[in-house]
Amino acid sequence: MRLDDQRESDQIDDRRESGGGGILSGGRLGIGGVVVVLVISYFTGINPSTLMGLVGGGTSDNVTAQAPRPPPANDQTSRFVARVLGSTEDIWTEEFRKFGRTYEKPTLTLFSGATQTACGQGQAAMGPFYCPNDRRVYIDLAFFHQLETRFGAGGEFAEAYVIAHEVGHHVQNLLGISSKVSAAQQRANKNQGNALSVRLELQADCLAGLWGRQADVLKHQLEPGEAEEALRAASAIGDDTLQKQAQGYVVPESFTHGTSEQRVRWFNKGFQSGDMSQCDTFRKGA
Repeated sequence: MRLDDQRESDQIDDRRESGGGGILSGGRLGIGGVVVVLVISYFTGINPSTLMGLVGGGTSDNVTAQAPRPPPANDQTSRFVARVLGSTEDIWTEEFRKFGRTYEKPTLTLFSGATQTACGQGQAAMGPFYCPNDRRVYIDLAFFHQLETRFGAGGEFAEAYVIAHEVGHHVQNLLGISSKVSAAQQRANKNQGNALSVRLELQADCLAGLWGRQADVLKHQLEPGEAEEALRAASAIGDDTLQKQAQGYVVPESFTHGTSEQRVRWFNKGFQSGDMSQCDTFRKGA
């Protein structure tokens, strides 16, 4: 990506040296507990961070708001993340301005192993995630290595897509979409709740695609062929692909993020259109 001229966001909070004080670093929930929680999350559709909070003792009550701690100036990966986040801030500030709203920037928290969040205990096994309670994106940068080695979907724009997807959840939170989905899930059965989760995730993919389009058109930040990196990443982490790898078969009613085909299609829809109105995954027949 062409990010040399992109400003770095000042909303990076680097917790990697402080330790998580939790699941993978001496907290009350051990490795076996992590596996149990992830299995429960897989079959129930409950957000793993919520379960971690219940099991590991983490709640929003004991999360203290702190000023972001910037990463070291010589850390090239974190500087890349800061530039990508800065790009999302610039693009979404302009998008919100179009319909008379002010974009409120999220904080992106870097951590290693585990960390406390306002949504409960967060840990690396969950992958990158967004917590609406504290409006923070959380990521263990080791995930980028996993994206390349395990999923065969490396590259700078693939990594940027991961960040932009989580920022997409922040956009949904600001627009009140997330709260409406959460309320609907409370009234729904498990399968219906999972289906709503899929639509929410696919919309975040579409919003990530929209960011990518605008970053390319307005800022010329993409190198030729880089869009395919994001498409490979979206395909690699579809529910059907992950379930086939893990157990050899798929259980569609348990999907929470969408199939590989759906994730690619909705990212591409946002990327091709650059139009938020095209990201209505909740529309009948979408």
